[in-house]
Amino acid sequence: MSAKKKGGKLSKAERDKLQREEDERKQKEEEEARLVAEQEEQEKRERQRQEQEEQERLELKDKERREDELNELRHLLEENHTAVTKWEAESREKAKWERYMRCDGTPDPSVLQEINTFIALWREDRETQGQKIMQQCDLALQLIDELEGLLADQPEPKEVLQYKETMVSLQELVHTKYNLITEDLLKLANTKSDIETGNMQMVVQEKNITLCLWANLNKNPRFKGFDFQEVQLGFKLPKQLAVSDVAVCILHTHFDHLSHLSRPTALCSRSSFASVAAGDQEPQGPADTPAAALEREGEGGGRESALPGEEAEVLSLKSEGRKSAISIQSGKDDRKSAPLKPVDGNDPEEINTMVEGVDSGEGDSSAPAVDPANDSPAGSVVDLHQFTSLGGVFYFDVFHLPPQAHSLCGWEIRQLLDTGLQVFPYPSEQTPLHSSTSGRLDESIALSCPPVEVSVTLPDSVIFLEDPQVARWDPTDQHWKIDDCISEVLYDESTRSLSFSMDAFYTFTLMQDLYANMPFQDWELRPLGQDLALLSITGALIEVSITIKGNQCMLQTEDENTPTHILGQWMSVSALQKAVTSAGICIFTNEHSDKYVSVNAKDPLIEHTVYEQMALVSSAVAFSWSRWNSRCGQEHLVLQVCEQLGAEPVKLDAWSLYLLGAQRSQRLAMSEYSVTFSPQLAPHTEFHSTFLHMMGDSLSAVAAERVRASHHLYVETVQRLLCATRVLTYT
Repeated sequence: MSAKKKGGKLSKAERDKLQREEDERKQKEEEEARLVAEQEEQEKRERQRQEQEEQERLELKDKERREDELNELRHLLEENHTAVTKWEAESREKAKWERYMRCDGTPDPSVLQEINTFIALWREDRETQGQKIMQQCDLALQLIDELEGLLADQPEPKEVLQYKETMVSLQELVHTKYNLITEDLLKLANTKSDIETGNMQMVVQEKNITLCLWANLNKNPRFKGFDFQEVQLGFKLPKQLAVSDVAVCILHTHFDHLSHLSRPTALCSRSSFASVAAGDQEPQGPADTPAAALEREGEGGGRESALPGEEAEVLSLKSEGRKSAISIQSGKDDRKSAPLKPVDGNDPEEINTMVEGVDSGEGDSSAPAVDPANDSPAGSVVDLHQFTSLGGVFYFDVFHLPPQAHSLCGWEIRQLLDTGLQVFPYPSEQTPLHSSTSGRLDESIALSCPPVEVSVTLPDSVIFLEDPQVARWDPTDQHWKIDDCISEVLYDESTRSLSFSMDAFYTFTLMQDLYANMPFQDWELRPLGQDLALLSITGALIEVSITIKGNQCMLQTEDENTPTHILGQWMSVSALQKAVTSAGICIFTNEHSDKYVSVNAKDPLIEHTVYEQMALVSSAVAFSWSRWNSRCGQEHLVLQVCEQLGAEPVKLDAWSLYLLGAQRSQRLAMSEYSVTFSPQLAPHTEFHSTFLHMMGDSLSAVAAERVRASHHLYVETVQRLLCATRVLTYT
């Protein structure tokens, strides 16, 4: 009987045979796997060789036509710029001629003799009729606006000094005239007293100001305060003022003539984008005094390039007429191409190494917010690079009540004083509120001089994206300050009402962070027709849309708190920027923005170049943000692009990704929703030295014709809007 039959076990010979068969099978499989691997490796090497040859062929082709493409783009940009410059010069001449032909007796603020004569005569004018003085003040404010417009045209340094000095003189005179109106009204307080309260309370509302007056004629010790219901302003007084001959004045100017007097905080912006976009001219800070402006102009002579080495050489390649950043393309020819490699979109560390030589020790691309209190020696000085005054200025004062008229035998007897309005000291000058010698003394003085209270409803002309902050004006240091002098600040968002206490009477304003709405969450620029486009920006707190038509822009937003006076109004880019910023909507950047916003740092010259070319094709091409833009290094940009001829929204699957750099632009094979980033070129596409020519390969005949027909004013408007918002960096 065999072994199987005996116990079901294999014999040694059978086991050896099975083992040999198993070994032979494994050996055969390994050999087959080796042959397959060798074949795959050979095919991979062959594929890589073909791809390398194709890459070299495309690079060689791109290199051969590079100079022609750069020259063609440069010529197109210069041609547009020349046409825009000519149009702007003609517009200025036309406006100047129309002003001259008005012949309405108003002075030309740019003519020194005329404006000085106007100021001198108005200063000596003893007109006391309030309505006429208001009209004169309105005229002065119009002249100030004209001077601001002239300064925006970047005149010669000598003219800059002249205009700023004239503005300061007009602003001071306007406030003096408002005080004169206040004094004349208070002199007649007893004739305008209220029967119910025995005091005089009145409100004067004009286009540019709101004047609230309260005269203490009754001296009721139980008086607590008064609310001017029609303008939603109110105050509360301590007992010692309620029994004194005082008058309370709240002058709300719908403009701010104080912030520009504040000495600017010394900041050195890391980004040179502002100088690139503005034609490489050094920007003037809004808070510059005339003397400081002239001194800076005189010291600098010629402005040196802010970029060392290669960038300085690049800037010198620009044409004299157009300070375009396009020359960076040829200026960086000698730079070694930055190789890209696929990375996992979920690994930030790997992403940061995607571009060789980028961000290697250059510093963090994000800029942490700067605490203004740490930068300032006083600690309480408001940094006007970070915060802005909204809704105008509130001059809150208490004056000695001027002598009132008395009737005697049919005669009106009045004591005449030439001292003007006299400030009533509170707290008393003999007992200063703040003492460093004794805490008990401070406490006793605080009890004897309790604070005054103020209530304000936020003006309808502004929107606060965050709770407003109250700042007081320090006339000695010439700064806005947020400190312990203002306390118990309460804000009711539902009623937009604000109340607070002050240890004295101060001029105050409401402040908001300039960058509360940054960084942006996403953006999109899509065409609506010929020379018609829509720029949509979703900020951190509010979403806005700007329709661009020719050289005009119109703001739209669905936020119900947005001031209506700026919605649906066509205006130029500069006018839109001024109106939107003064209304509290934060979507525009400046040369200091990267100090306060965590930005996606990019090469400013490359960024500006892309904005120029986006504007050229914006009548037929839609653009949108890409999440990969923040992960491709400082020397590259990634955005979504799609040809769009209709006004409807772009379909999600219609977008294509483009990688833009200093040397070339290319369309990527990956999509926005790919898991990993890959610089692989899209099939059947080529490299191009400019984004414009890259787009030219894929545009239809209709789209190409629309691009060629784009008006130079429309192109300039789109470019300025993109440069002002800088969506590629601040999203």
